[in-house]
Amino acid sequence: MDQGFRHYLTVTAGYWSFTITDGAIRMLVVLYFHQLGYSPLEIAMLFLFYEFFGIVTNLVGGWLGSRIGLNRTMHIGMIMQIGALLMLTVPDTWLTVAYVMAAQALSGIAKDLNKMSAKAGVKLFIPDSGDAKLFRWVAVLTGSKNALKGVGFFVGGALLAWLDFRGSLFVLAGLLFLTLLLTWMLLPSEMGKTKLKAKFTEVFSKSAAINRLSAARFFLFAARDVWFVVGLPVFLAAELGWSFTEVGGFFALWVMAYGVVQAFSPSIIKHHQKLPDGSLLVLWSFALLAIPVFMAWLLGQGYSAVIVVIGGLSLFGVIFAVNSALHSYLIVSWSDHDKVSMNVGFYYMANAGGRLAGTVLSGLIYQSYGLVGCLWCSAALVLAAALISMVLPGEDRQSV
Repeated sequence: MDQGFRHYLTVTAGYWSFTITDGAIRMLVVLYFHQLGYSPLEIAMLFLFYEFFGIVTNLVGGWLGSRIGLNRTMHIGMIMQIGALLMLTVPDTWLTVAYVMAAQALSGIAKDLNKMSAKAGVKLFIPDSGDAKLFRWVAVLTGSKNALKGVGFFVGGALLAWLDFRGSLFVLAGLLFLTLLLTWMLLPSEMGKTKLKAKFTEVFSKSAAINRLSAARFFLFAARDVWFVVGLPVFLAAELGWSFTEVGGFFALWVMAYGVVQAFSPSIIKHHQKLPDGSLLVLWSFALLAIPVFMAWLLGQGYSAVIVVIGGLSLFGVIFAVNSALHSYLIVSWSDHDKVSMNVGFYYMANAGGRLAGTVLSGLIYQSYGLVGCLWCSAALVLAAALISMVLPGEDRQSV
């Protein structure tokens, strides 16, 4: 087996294991703290630092990875996630909002260290001329991660039903510890470490294309989360009368399907003879724009909310998944080997910022204007991403 491919499989397996624990811990926290009597707002606040520290981690993590190696940042992330899991095994009287927010902050840092390390690491295993292979490998890594996050939702719920809360956390910590040992032994120790020590100021990309792509990513993910994080689940439960199990199961299946589409994105767009570039991203961005606009109009006209929401969400998931896969490929492709970790870190800082902005806007807009208001806001954010994408390089990566 090719050494680069073997390392890719190792990184992917580590990323898969971490992702399952990440999805599971979120479901465990939501369900268990609901049982403890926490209000929906208090439960939402538990994840505020999880998102906020994603911004900080991606900014610092790329620089750190270039100095100490991506395998080390990945393993630091795993160790921190194990710590976050074990923090929650304390007695219930310790589980205050502030304490759990701290544990989730640790988990958020761990998640983004792991994601940045895995995605930047893929670049290192492929020669400069292998962009077609790079697109496939990044698509599979990203898509499988999202599919397995959905699996993690199921694992978290199943473990809570089978074991108690603390037993579930110990099982997840043990799984991740085994993964840590295996990847530690199998990955090269200097993976992603640059020969020249990068200055911290270099985390801010000097490439116009990467800056614009990062800005587009910010608006793209804000456009998803502005209706997906708070507005949609509350709408399904409060307006359509769905049970918590139905809402959770629906979201888990959606995330899994979304990940499958991401993994197969190269096949979906294979009719394009050239590799993905800015012009292709513009095309798919405007295709995405039509979905929230059409959904908001149909709901405003009084059409069946069940059909509009489920059908619209399915279409949105497919087109959004392709957009996300194109983004993930372009940031890795346009990055030089020596700066890949810092560029990917900077880019995913924008991604985390978009998620945080979308989460906050989702609650604010739904409270005042309902799901239709969230959809119109989503459309405006997608439009911003599409307009920014119009000034990305359209022919080859040499223009970045």
